[in-house]
Amino acid sequence: MCEYNFLEGFKNKKIALYGLGVETQRVLKALGHDFKILGLLDGFREKGEVYGYPVISLWDAMEHGVELIIAVARPGSCRAIARRIGEVCREKSITLLDIRGRNLLEDRKAVYDFSALSGMTKAELKRKAEEADAVSFDLFDTLVMRRTLFPEDVAEYVNSRLQEKGICIPDFCRRRLGSEKELSKNRAPALVEIYRHMLSGTDGNDRKEITAQQLAEFEWNIDFELLIPRKDVCDIFREMISEGKNTYIVSDSYYDREHLEQIVRKCGITEYAGILSSSDHGMSKSKGLYKALKNLESSVKILHIGDDPMADVECAARYGLATCRLYSGQDLLELTGNMGLSAYMGSLSGRLRIGMFVSAIFNSPFQFETDTGCMEIADVYDVGYLFCAPIISDFVFWFYGQMEKEHFQNIWLGARDGYLIQKMYAHLAASYGQTDRTVYFLTSRTAAIRAGVLDETDIRYVDDMKFSGTVEESLQERFGIDAHEVCEADRADKEAGLLCYKKPIMEKSITERSNYQNYMKGLDLREGNIAFFDFVAKGTSQMYIQRLVSNHMKGFYFLWLEAENMKDKKLDIRSFCEDGEFVSGAVYDNYYILETILTAPHPSVKGFDEDGQPVYADETRKDEDIRCFERVQEGILDYFKTYMELCPQGERQVDKGLDGILLRLIHEIKITDTDFLNLVIEDPFFHRMTEITDVL
Repeated sequence: MCEYNFLEGFKNKKIALYGLGVETQRVLKALGHDFKILGLLDGFREKGEVYGYPVISLWDAMEHGVELIIAVARPGSCRAIARRIGEVCREKSITLLDIRGRNLLEDRKAVYDFSALSGMTKAELKRKAEEADAVSFDLFDTLVMRRTLFPEDVAEYVNSRLQEKGICIPDFCRRRLGSEKELSKNRAPALVEIYRHMLSGTDGNDRKEITAQQLAEFEWNIDFELLIPRKDVCDIFREMISEGKNTYIVSDSYYDREHLEQIVRKCGITEYAGILSSSDHGMSKSKGLYKALKNLESSVKILHIGDDPMADVECAARYGLATCRLYSGQDLLELTGNMGLSAYMGSLSGRLRIGMFVSAIFNSPFQFETDTGCMEIADVYDVGYLFCAPIISDFVFWFYGQMEKEHFQNIWLGARDGYLIQKMYAHLAASYGQTDRTVYFLTSRTAAIRAGVLDETDIRYVDDMKFSGTVEESLQERFGIDAHEVCEADRADKEAGLLCYKKPIMEKSITERSNYQNYMKGLDLREGNIAFFDFVAKGTSQMYIQRLVSNHMKGFYFLWLEAENMKDKKLDIRSFCEDGEFVSGAVYDNYYILETILTAPHPSVKGFDEDGQPVYADETRKDEDIRCFERVQEGILDYFKTYMELCPQGERQVDKGLDGILLRLIHEIKITDTDFLNLVIEDPFFHRMTEITDVL
């Protein structure tokens, strides 16, 4: 009872449990006779008896004076339950808790609220620019930003890439950054000068391996790949050019004008009045670069726009320029208290992941300008890129590592969850110069069960997975058998559930099994174990598919559900998300959402014909639904490819803690993409439909 201590104050209260799954049975046993249980509630059933308790309607529960409803369900389902009955519970003063004691009626506070933040809006910026005769823009963190958290990270990328090439310069990062700092005391150095200074302090052998010029070019190429435009600011820059206003770029940079021009072209900016680099002029903004700008635009009012309070505001004002400060991505991150990401900034990989997140969500310095003051995402692509991609990418890295470690010759990626995973796996394998050995294995829980059932125990197992409908509907959905076509003589006791139809189920399974095996004959099955991927599952599909092949099957799951309850099935399963890990809770809370977007554009397979060709279910999703999840998958795949491109191989780390933080943000950041908000989570096996807004 210790896990239900939160119920101590309800011993004399009238209670109803919401949910009919096996977890409800366990809860009922734990509560014993110490509590007044009126009955069980379900969203799709209002009569009958389960586990010795009556199934009642919400209305009946209220008629009998229910005071507490406990949602015995997974977190995603709990949100849907709260959405479904929450208003009635509030109106009738009925307490609604989940099985962990969390109040499902509690209003969540907006954590990421910029309503109290004052800053330069887009309209104010344009108005100030109109009042000026000429305008200058800072470059780094104003017009462009890096997809890594800190500028100093660039030195670490350089060091790691050099080591990949077999070039080891002792204490590289400290020397590289120290040389820049030392030279900047007196003047603004160029990058090649920084490296000359750094190499002058190394031994002769190091100096022969690579020159200062080569190092400077090496760093430039790495940094250039990290840089992306801040689109809103670049748009404003182009607007000013189109309006005929002299518009400059003024940058404290160890890159020369030619390099800065390449960065500007990356922003889609091809016209400007001039580019001033501190390394070209030998002086920083604080030591005369603004004076050089004024010499180009004498006796006019110049507005300088930048992110740095010192270099872009105070120093510019000191030289008589009007100023306008825009928030950098880092500024906005800090204003949110780092969103709980502070603990994950220790590694280069972590800073890259956070930097990729920041450069996407805070690409615009005007993020705080929404009507509510909350952060918003208008494109479903960003749902994939920001929230889902980090943890799915880490799973693929883990999964690939498991395959290589155990030298699997047969790798089956179960449909439809394996559709995107196969694309990511193939990309990763190619990066290592390996061929993709995976098979996109057509299966579903329904197809596996139809082919794999052997006896009454199997039918009971299927029946225990509560179907939200009649036995006849369950028979049709799960076994493809129309109850009206079953002879009366082939039916057993009608109270026996699916066992009532044991004979037709077993007869059909023989054909289904043969057809499925005909499909498998075309898969080039080799000797040795089969690695079987499933996303979030108990192991049902694996259990029944294992019966169709002689090879041992080892499951590799994103999250293994109900592992304890499945122990007696003797399944060989390894889970990426282990019990007790923070990330397993994050995935557990959100796997309904992940399953909805990790799917394929084809319908679910129900079975196979005698030639081993798939027989698909009717497609129930709309075209816009398919386009929506494909757009999410674009974001996930782009993130994966970008991370692999930018992060040196030796720096890649699976960080499930960081993944969990980012995944949970899907509930904190407002999503306004209507196609995403209109998605419905379909689960025909359980005959359930849930709107995605119910689990956000």
